[in-house]
Amino acid sequence: MSSEKPSLPGDELGVETEASSVTVPEAPLDAGRDGWDSKVEYFLAQVGFSVGLGNVWRFPYLCHQNGGGQSFLLLYVLLMVLVGVPLFFLELAAGQSIRQGSIGVWRHISPKLVGIGYSSCVVCFFVALYYNVIIGWSIFYLMNSFKNPLPWEQCPKEGNTTVPECSASSATSYFWFRKALDVSDSIEETGEFNPVITGCLAAAWLIVCLAMYKGIKSSGKVMYFSSIFPYVVLLCFLIRGLMLDGAAEGVKYMIYPRLELWRDVQVWRQAATQVFFALGLGFGSVIAYSSYNPRNNNCHRDAITVATINFLTSVLASLVVFAVLGFRAKTIAKNCITRNLKLVVDMGSSSITLPPLLINVTDMSVSLQQYAHWYSNQGNQLNIAGYNLTSCTMEEVMQKGVEGTGLAFIAFTEAMTRFPASPFWSALFFLMLLNLGLSTMFGTMAGILTPLTDTFTKLRKHKLCFTVCSCVLGFVIGLLFTQRCGNYFVVMFDDYSATLPLIIVVVFQTWSVAWVYGADRFLADIRQMLGRPVSVVYKYLWKYVCLLAMLGLLGASLLNMTIIRPQYTAWNRDKAAEVKLAYPTWALVVLSSLIIISVLPVPVGYLNARLRQRFNQSALGAEASYAPCSTTDMDCAPLSTPLVGDVDYSTALAEENYRLHPQGQEGEESTV
Repeated sequence: MSSEKPSLPGDELGVETEASSVTVPEAPLDAGRDGWDSKVEYFLAQVGFSVGLGNVWRFPYLCHQNGGGQSFLLLYVLLMVLVGVPLFFLELAAGQSIRQGSIGVWRHISPKLVGIGYSSCVVCFFVALYYNVIIGWSIFYLMNSFKNPLPWEQCPKEGNTTVPECSASSATSYFWFRKALDVSDSIEETGEFNPVITGCLAAAWLIVCLAMYKGIKSSGKVMYFSSIFPYVVLLCFLIRGLMLDGAAEGVKYMIYPRLELWRDVQVWRQAATQVFFALGLGFGSVIAYSSYNPRNNNCHRDAITVATINFLTSVLASLVVFAVLGFRAKTIAKNCITRNLKLVVDMGSSSITLPPLLINVTDMSVSLQQYAHWYSNQGNQLNIAGYNLTSCTMEEVMQKGVEGTGLAFIAFTEAMTRFPASPFWSALFFLMLLNLGLSTMFGTMAGILTPLTDTFTKLRKHKLCFTVCSCVLGFVIGLLFTQRCGNYFVVMFDDYSATLPLIIVVVFQTWSVAWVYGADRFLADIRQMLGRPVSVVYKYLWKYVCLLAMLGLLGASLLNMTIIRPQYTAWNRDKAAEVKLAYPTWALVVLSSLIIISVLPVPVGYLNARLRQRFNQSALGAEASYAPCSTTDMDCAPLSTPLVGDVDYSTALAEENYRLHPQGQEGEESTV
């Protein structure tokens, strides 16, 4: 935003302001602000942050569960265009214009809104805690992928018998729950720390620390590999996957449309949530990355390009996932047919009298269609005690939709064991997950480090020490997730520490820009930055469509939480299966605390500014002491937004009468 603000009304205590706008003098420069070495680094950083693990293991599941490709994708694209891109553009433009992290951006608009930036930092910290644990799991599986055969390919034996827990489930499920996590039966059974996973978590934080120790100067270089490599792997898996038997059926199953699901509010909620998280809105990372850009960078084009790449990546990942899962489903169905035909042969060998069979049970190459026809006409009527014949269809396997860790560490892992040269494909897959996680993790850490170093002078002067201490603190707190019950805490943090707080943050962000600062003023600032105007449609999208959509998403999420008691999925050792359990009371207190702590900075920041105003009367002096960043230096933006400790709150703005910026008629310009 420019270095001039419109005149503000005096407060009720008689403080008067001049009729003309107040020109704010430039604050003295402490040091030049870092910048990207190239546009390519910045672009890869934004793509790397927005394209994460959710594109691989969340989007395909939602696409399958909510109406198939044609229906869910249409809904997703609609929400992406009307809500996702405008909000993404808003964050890019705000960061690039003010050249500060999330705290500085919202304090620039009004000191009362500074809590929005702090809330973003808190959410980023919570996300970083559990996200790096997932990266640690990927490191664990990557290390085990260099063994041949893969350790999750077959069930282990105790003496001459297979481990009962494994034989009752599957080799991949057993390896995940028992060997990798050694998970307890519930969140209330803590257990000891898992030393191997603890070591992998330490390795994950070490990688993050080494990549972030020089800020964007070091992390930007890492992006050349961590952002590009996953696309190479996805293309390799797509080519290999489409050559597999059953791939076509898997893809067809994904895109089969069910438009009637559009009537379900939950489908809209899930699609909106996926758009929201796919672009990384509210974290402050988008603002942090764009704040290192020169002011004349075309952030509008960047917003459209990054959102398009994000969407196409989700589609590409869905094709890969369902091609491989289709192969897995067909393989399981064929094995089921072979097992059932052997049962029929055993029936004939016993004293059981069978009717003339309509299928050659000695032919083990019976197709799925032939077996399905026989089963529907004759097989399902052979209800004989001790012989359980099943339908053995691909649909039964595919309908068991899996997402998240269940997709990556169980279903997809099981499918890869059936590949030729399975260790190679396994290593490639988990190296891809590692890079997807790291590129998102770098952005998450930038959402913490950039605003705080911009705001606190001492932290900026000791940035390296602050980065190292942040990583060490993250590792120490992250030990919570390396207990035997740690997986359940990962799920809790994933479900509750980010979703609601981030929605609330984005609601305040949108309201602050569109109504407090003024959409017309913001568009005028963007025109000044880009040298050309952008469509006035954004004004109405920000003021009405986006704000109402986020409020609707917030209401739907709150309603969903209050109607259904929060539950988590636990692994039961005796049943060798996953079961749904309700969170105990103390866990509900914890997850509620996560939400409250994340949102608390917003009202605290507002009340703090109000209290400082009430006890300190001079308004004009604060306006003079609060200086936005220089707009003349394109390559080295100053850190001139006032820092904590630098702002003279004794002369705070007369914010009690801070009016919503009047929206003029079409074509009417605001004083900026």
